[in-house]
Amino acid sequence: MTNPCNNAPRRYFVDTVGRRVLIGLTLEETFEFERLDSEQVSAQQSRHVLPDDDRGWAQASGEQRWLELYEKHEGAWKAWMAQSRTQISP
Repeated sequence: MTNPCNNAPRRYFVDTVGRRVLIGLTLEETFEFERLDSEQVSAQQSRHVLPDDDRGWAQASGEQRWLELYEKHEGAWKAWMAQSRTQISP
């Protein structure tokens, strides 16, 4: 999520080696989440071309894993935002 002022809250942190990692996920989970996210976008773009492909189960499985990772990240991010707000408040 971005806005014209470019001050949207960060959802990544930089680990000790300088890699971007989604808050609440490990480096491996971040990589997996981004891969699944990219695959879903590609699948949605090609769905109109191959509506009856035999990957329905695999896509549903990938979507389920994406949702698990998203929920884990979202929960950690909300906690991080709440903690950040309390640290800023006087």
